[in-house]
Parts: sequence; structure tokens; C-alpha cells
Amino acid sequence: MRRGASTGEPATFVVVRHGRTAGTEAGLWTGGTQPGPGLSSGGRIDAARAADLVARIGRDRWADLPRVSEILASPTVRTQETAAAIGRRLGLHVATEPDLREVDLGAWDGLTGEQIDALVPGAVRTWHAEGTLAAPDGESPAEVAERVDALLARLVPGREGRAAVLVGHTIVVRSVVASVLGLPASSISRVRIPPGGVVIVRRWADGVGELVASGVVPG
Repeated sequence: MRRGASTGEPATFVVVRHGRTAGTEAGLWTGGTQPGPGLSSGGRIDAARAADLVARIGRDRWADLPRVSEILASPTVRTQETAAAIGRRLGLHVATEPDLREVDLGAWDGLTGEQIDALVPGAVRTWHAEGTLAAPDGESPAEVAERVDALLARLVPGREGRAAVLVGHTIVVRSVVASVLGLPASSISRVRIPPGGVVIVRRWADGVGELVASGVVPG
């Protein structure tokens, strides 16, 4: 189906947030500059369930979409482990894509929201409400959104009519949704993406996007 002035086939991106880690379970803010942590036991379950759901795309789930033929993942351990579970399920190799890395949290990396607010009162609320606040020596959600939008534009050519899995992080997955819907940085935190959650989008070569599904958690 055409969207506005768009013609031709879109590229389909199945975007998966990594499974739980010990940091996720402890409520820590974990950025993309360090390789760890890896998945917890619960996170491995998240990854396996996401893999099962991804394997059904183009079959009995979202049967109108192409089947996944490619997997790209952020460089971190948790995303590589999640992508590996999907790769084993589909029989596909995992390629690393640096632009899928999580937001650089700078001095806030490894802290809880309460600890961040103790350092900078009101910082967490501003971070979520505006999307333009960056941690000291880090980057803002808005900067991640710009990176992700450019990544999608770069990935579309040559993938029209195909589906690729992108395994990333909270801010990255939210930014994909913001990109295809044309949402401002202040809206990024309104997109709920649980660990192992799946988002499906389609994007045409002219930049027009479509949200197919968001935040789906495999049963």
C-alpha cells in the first residue's frame, strides 16, 4: 500500500530490545559505551521468546510482511546475545551495526534514577519530558534519534521488499518509532518498550514510514 507520495516496496525493520540484564533488574541506567553487562537468566528467556516471535513474522504473524532475512545488532554483549538467540532460531548470521548502540550516558552510566536526581535535581524528569538533556560527557535522546533516523535512511536502499531484524536498546528502539512517525524528541520517552519487546516498522526510500506494531511482548 502506498503512503502519501511513496512508491515502490518499503523495507521492513523488526526492531528488538535486548532481554533483561542484572542492571535492568536493578533499575540501573546502562548506556552504550561499555560492552557489558550480558543477559541475566530472565534476559535469556526474553531473547528466546523474541526469537520465536520473529520466526513467525511472514508466516502466521503479520503474514503480509516478508520473512526476516538479515540480523543487525548493537556491539554490546546484551544485544549480541539477544541477536544470537534470534540468529539460531532463524539460521542467520548476526552482523554488528555500531549505530544501533545505546545512548552514551556519560557520568550517569550505572546509576539509578534516584542517584541521578541526587546529583542533578529534576534531571530524570527533564530527560524524559524534553529529550534534549545530555548526561555530563554523554549524549541526549535527541542526538540518538538523529543517529537512528540517519541509520534507517542508510539501511533502506537495497532492502526494499525485505525484512531485517535490528537488535538495540531502549532509546534506540524508541527513536525508531519516533522516526517513522515524525515525533519530536520530547515524545521519545512516551514509547514503552519492555525488555525483549518487538517493534515492527516499514520505511520507504523517500523517508515515509509506517508503524506496524510497537512494544509487542511474546507470550
